[in-house]
Amino acid sequence: MFVFWGDGSQFAKDLVDAVVVRSTENFNWTFIFILSVIFYVYWSEAQKKNWKVIVAGFSLYGVHWLYEIGNALIRHFFGYPLWTVSNASTTFILLIGVCWELSMMFSLAGMISFKMLPEKRTFKNKLMGAISMALLFALFESFLAGTSNHSFIWVYKWWGVIPVFITTYIPFFLASNFVPDLSPKAQKTFLITVWSLVALSLIIFIPLGFI
Repeated sequence: MFVFWGDGSQFAKDLVDAVVVRSTENFNWTFIFILSVIFYVYWSEAQKKNWKVIVAGFSLYGVHWLYEIGNALIRHFFGYPLWTVSNASTTFILLIGVCWELSMMFSLAGMISFKMLPEKRTFKNKLMGAISMALLFALFESFLAGTSNHSFIWVYKWWGVIPVFITTYIPFFLASNFVPDLSPKAQKTFLITVWSLVALSLIIFIPLGFI
């Protein structure tokens, strides 16, 4: 049931080659429902003036998008991405490694992680919280990689639970746990920088066919 590493097999490569990005073939109304839930959550936090929670959400989500763009560029230049989602597992694939449902989950993951921290947010608490959440997500990704519809596909033999835990999920949750407690100026600088890079990358690389 759990898969811990890519196997480098031709079967895995064929699955990746079959992925169609931004096709509406499997599109359905769950897309709209999920979007409405995201709007509700963010608007509810804004009404309560829980700005740090919102900053946590946008911080992780922005880093998530940078990683997904990087993963798509790896696919373009090296043949295969580090991770891929399958056509059969989603209603809509945004980039080679992220579908609509997964991306919307990540739009909430930072908020959830920040809310789970103790009221006294010490450096140790935030660090251990990030590591714990990263481990949970890495293990769940291992489960997804073992599903029968190949929800997650790893091709490279050196890519799996350990590297995704260290290089991907830990940075995600460090962003959500630490950025909200920075000074307002530092928060704005982080968010503007990250989201400007995301927007610029999408504007440039999608028309070029890179991602």
